[in-house]
Amino acid sequence: MTFAKGAESYPAAGASRETGAGFSWDGTGPVFFLALLFFLSFTARIILAPFLPTIEKDLGISHSGAGLFFFLVSAGYFFALVGSGFVSSLLTHRRTLSLSCAFAGLALLAISYASNLWSIRLGLIFLGAATGLYMPSAIATITALIDSSHWGKALAIHEIAPNLAFIFVPLIAELFLRWSSWRAALGLLGGLSVIAAVLFALRGRGGEFAGESPASGSFKALLGEPSVRLMATLFGLGVSSTLGIFSMLPLYPVSERQMEQSWVNTLIALSRVSGPFMVLGAGWASDRLGPERTIAGTFVLTGVATLALGLLPSPWILLFIFVQPALAVCFFPAGFAALAAIAPAGSRNVVVSFTVPFGFLLGGGAVPALIGVMGDAGSFASGFSLVGFLILIGGVLAFALRLPYRGREKFTP
Repeated sequence: MTFAKGAESYPAAGASRETGAGFSWDGTGPVFFLALLFFLSFTARIILAPFLPTIEKDLGISHSGAGLFFFLVSAGYFFALVGSGFVSSLLTHRRTLSLSCAFAGLALLAISYASNLWSIRLGLIFLGAATGLYMPSAIATITALIDSSHWGKALAIHEIAPNLAFIFVPLIAELFLRWSSWRAALGLLGGLSVIAAVLFALRGRGGEFAGESPASGSFKALLGEPSVRLMATLFGLGVSSTLGIFSMLPLYPVSERQMEQSWVNTLIALSRVSGPFMVLGAGWASDRLGPERTIAGTFVLTGVATLALGLLPSPWILLFIFVQPALAVCFFPAGFAALAAIAPAGSRNVVVSFTVPFGFLLGGGAVPALIGVMGDAGSFASGFSLVGFLILIGGVLAFALRLPYRGREKFTP
């Protein structure tokens, strides 16, 4: 496998064992398997959201205490993502993916049996760390399997996973709230994650090459790239618009707009049905229009929709509970395609391990915590409005992106 830079051709570090494929089943079959792992990993990170009103009562915690749960997961996720290159450089990407899924399952099982609040908090940190190992190795594996002209579509398939999780998690919560408990839901998900890890270790394909360690010289060089730093900010806003909003949305209508919890969970689940279709369309748009334009347009529309959640009266909020997530998910195919176009193949896991952790620490940790604090102060709506304004600013920043490897890399067996 080679990538072209100017008139010269260089080997892609660490990627010599993979062969780029066109958009066919031979190349995309493993992507669907990775999407299954991503579904379980992402579900593990958001499973607590629809249970929050019940968990607050069971554990006797405040809105800000509930928001802290997501900050702890994001903190573990952050540090694991930053250090994931050390793990994949020793184990290969494929083994790192199996390890991530297995440890996430064990963390969920531990939380489901935890007897006190501090044990749960510690378990959430380990859960975040386990899931944090996944993304850099997944992106490196997918972009090594698929030709660069099809990255947008391949990454869109992968991004179906979190969108399905957004649909099924509220429905799973309603099922377990009716017939069992939130602890049982975590235990079942943990067991399924361990089984999936074993299956991928035995039958998975791709990722049979080592990642690049952050200790290498390329890490410092990448940090000097303005587009890398900008993508960290954009990922923070992208995650804020999806995971950050989703994490606290079940509390907002129940606590501040006096809606019924079961009804809100059902609405949130239905609002995510469009996600898999929108994300596929976003992948096509990224390939045709370019990641920069796709990200900019997505942020402008999503920012307006998020502002509407905070500013409009209750009947209109019901509409934007459906509109906002349909727009927000369009960021990720373009976002990951942009990350892949910033650096050559051998360094992509390093780019992901720098930009994505800051994104999830901000969007998946700080933003839910901030919204929770504003909710305790009596105004969830102000928190949602502030996040919407920041996302709008991201639409302007996206035009400053520079992607030196977009369209340059050509895969050869």
